[in-house]
Amino acid sequence: MPFVFAAVGSFLNVVIYRLPRGQSVVTPRSQCPNCGHMLNWVDLVPILSYLMLRARCRYCRARIPLRYAAIEALSMVSLSLVWYNTGNILRWPYVVLAALLIAITFIDYDHYYIPDKLLLVGGGAWVGLRAFLPFIDPPRALLGLALGFAVMLVIYLLARGGMGFGDVKLTALLGLYLGPAPVMLTLLLSFVVGATAGILLMILKLKGRKDMLPFGPFLALGAFFTMLCGPAIILWYTQVIGL
Repeated sequence: MPFVFAAVGSFLNVVIYRLPRGQSVVTPRSQCPNCGHMLNWVDLVPILSYLMLRARCRYCRARIPLRYAAIEALSMVSLSLVWYNTGNILRWPYVVLAALLIAITFIDYDHYYIPDKLLLVGGGAWVGLRAFLPFIDPPRALLGLALGFAVMLVIYLLARGGMGFGDVKLTALLGLYLGPAPVMLTLLLSFVVGATAGILLMILKLKGRKDMLPFGPFLALGAFFTMLCGPAIILWYTQVIGL
């Protein structure tokens, strides 16, 4: 499965590059962004092609950004962690969600927006997966969606422009997949990591107090940790408070 997930990362590179530009993610075939030459299958082997070609296009010798191989490696590692560390019934929905979150993370980082198309794909995938895998009860999923949307909407309104509405919609999607308690844990983790990152960036003088930070990547990171460790964290918390 790791190689399959690296191949998923290769496709995510296409999504990340093309979707914000309004291009089809299906056609045409992948091509070098510098010379426009169509790439053959041997040029598209995840990670290995990058290494064998020494980070250069086979045809024009332009340098290939490290980011492409990094996204393939990130997909291979993160999707494998989700696949091998969640229960059988959760594997497919969580892998689909994690793959979407990788694409959302980089698009939001680059362009400061979360495409509605990806959120709709996530919702459609949930419907399709739920038809075959009873990984979450529909009432619990809808409660997670409503709770995630409502809480994030309040934060969005209080932020007064400091947060995009795409974050609200993404949190609703996370609630649909994860359920009410896990989506609240996701929000908590996201704000903790986001605040920590913001403080570090200001200390290092890479960002100022008024500079914007895309919140989608932090939501994705919080959701990733929730998928892996959420049940254990929630169980520990309920034991601590005596529930």
